Amino acid sequence: MDPNLRFWIAERQSFVRRFLQWTEILDPTNLVLSVEKIEKSRQLLFTNGDASKPDSADCGVQEAWKRSLSTVHPDSGKLIPVLFRPAAFLPLTAPLMFFSMMPARGLKSLVLPQVSFYAYMSAFNIVNGNTSYSHSSLESMFVGAGAFVSSAFFGLIPHLARMRYPLDNLLVKRVLPVVFIAQVSGLNVFASRSFEPVRGIEVMDKEGNVLGQSRRAGKKAVRETALSRAVLFGSSALIPEVFVYFFKRTQVFLKSPQSLWPLKLSCTILAMGLMVPGSLSLFPQVGRIERAKLEEDIQSLTEEAELFYHRGV
Repeated sequence: MDPNLRFWIAERQSFVRRFLQWTEILDPTNLVLSVEKIEKSRQLLFTNGDASKPDSADCGVQEAWKRSLSTVHPDSGKLIPVLFRPAAFLPLTAPLMFFSMMPARGLKSLVLPQVSFYAYMSAFNIVNGNTSYSHSSLESMFVGAGAFVSSAFFGLIPHLARMRYPLDNLLVKRVLPVVFIAQVSGLNVFASRSFEPVRGIEVMDKEGNVLGQSRRAGKKAVRETALSRAVLFGSSALIPEVFVYFFKRTQVFLKSPQSLWPLKLSCTILAMGLMVPGSLSLFPQVGRIERAKLEEDIQSLTEEAELFYHRGV
C-alpha cells in the first residue's frame, strides 16, 4: 500500500487537525522539491518501521511525510506535475478567479479569464482525482475537454447578462456571478471525474487490502469533492464582493477610487488563503463508507462494518 494512503487511513483527524495538515501540504516550497529529495523521503517511509507512523516525533520523518503527501498521488504512487500539486492551487487559481469576476470591457476580457480558470480547474481535478479505475489517457483528455468547454460556457452566462442588462442591479452585478462560480465549480468536479461513479473506485479495509471497485464509493467521493469546491469558490467570491459593496460607501473610496481593485485583489487572495485549506479539510482525504451501503459482491468479501476509499483532492 502506498505510504500516503496508509497515512490518511491511520489518521483519525478532526477538522482542525486536517486544516493544520493541509497548511503544511500547501506550503509553496513543496513546488520546488527535487526528485531526489522526494525519492529519499519515500524510501524512508517505505523502509523505516518507525517512519510508517504518522504521529512520529522525528523531525526528519515529519518532513518526509510532508514531501510525500504534497508531491505524490496516493493511488498511482507517481509524482504529481508541479503545476497541479496542491501547493500550486492557490497561487494559480486566486488571480484567475479575481480576473474572472471582474466586469468585462470587451470580448477578450470576457472570454480569456473564464477559459483560463476552467481549463486549469478541469486539469487539476482530473490529475488529483481518484485514479484507481481503469481508464486511458485519451479518455481522460476527452472528459477534461468536455468539462472545460461546458464549465467555461456556463461561467460566461452571468457576465453576458451584465453586458446585456447594464443596470445597477445588485442581483445581476454581484449575487449572480457568485452563485454561478460556486455552482459551476462544483459541476466541473462532477464532469471532470465522471468516470469514477460509472466505473467505480477501489475500496479497502483498514489494512489497505483492496476488496473491489465500488460505484457507490465513487459517487460519494465525487459528491464530497464537488461540495468542497463549491464552498471554496462561492465563499472566496462572496467575501470580496461584500467588502467592495461597503468599501464603495467610505470616504477612502471617494477620495481614491483607483484603490478599489488592489484592495479587492488582496481581499480575494486573503479569502482564498483561508478557504483553500478549509475546503480541503471539510472531508477526510481517505473517506469511510459503511459496508451495508456498498454493492453486494463487496459486502460478501468482508465482515468489517466500515471500509475506506480515496476521495481525491
